[in-house]
Amino acid sequence: MKIQDLKERLKRVSREQFEVIEQELMHDERKGIRLLLKQTSRRLDLEEQLRLSFIERSQFEEAYRAQGWEKIAGVDEVGRGPLAGPVVAAAVILPKDFYHPALTDSKQMSKKQRQLAYQHICEVAEVAIGIIEPAEIDRINIYQASKQAMLQAVNELSAEALLVDAMELDLNLPQTSLIKGDARSISIAAASVIAKETRDAMMEDYAKQYPGYGFEQHAGYGTAQHLQALDTYGVTPIHRKTFKPVLDRL
Repeated sequence: MKIQDLKERLKRVSREQFEVIEQELMHDERKGIRLLLKQTSRRLDLEEQLRLSFIERSQFEEAYRAQGWEKIAGVDEVGRGPLAGPVVAAAVILPKDFYHPALTDSKQMSKKQRQLAYQHICEVAEVAIGIIEPAEIDRINIYQASKQAMLQAVNELSAEALLVDAMELDLNLPQTSLIKGDARSISIAAASVIAKETRDAMMEDYAKQYPGYGFEQHAGYGTAQHLQALDTYGVTPIHRKTFKPVLDRL
């Protein structure tokens, strides 16, 4: 067997198929063959780890399904900490057969991983967004604004049960609040990806409207670059005026 032929054959093999191929080539001492087999074995091990992790992070969804609920919405928000821009929440109802093993807490994913997950989720899931702007954040405080953004998102869906990241919502629905839920539930992880990608896109648009602040880089968080820009250019309409670093510069 040629090495290139083996490489193509190994691209999409299952663990069972790979074990058969290993047996076929157990006496082949070519370095290229041994390397391909080793790399494939590692890839299959990783895929199995991801599969098992995905199953574990589906346990809360499966528990609700066992109670008869089908439309289970994961709910999460991003943007509590920034000095500028909105707080954005998402609610996502994933289909029962959803599988995206790289999906986890959006903060732990690369930009490319988030974009791929975002596209997949939008294609197959029910998705809704809630947005609370800076002026409203200043009026009601960031905790209440986060809750209101979540409620906005959930109210756009026909959810039967909720999995919520570290929050309890004033809704007459079965719900489970999970600390670090975006790392423990695939539905909450999906919501975190949708919310983050949505908010990041908004901040990139604001960067064009308010050049010099670097919103496209720090998304409104209080980095040294952002604080320097505040000192240089002043406070914009999208800054949260009750947040101390902004308040101190009014």
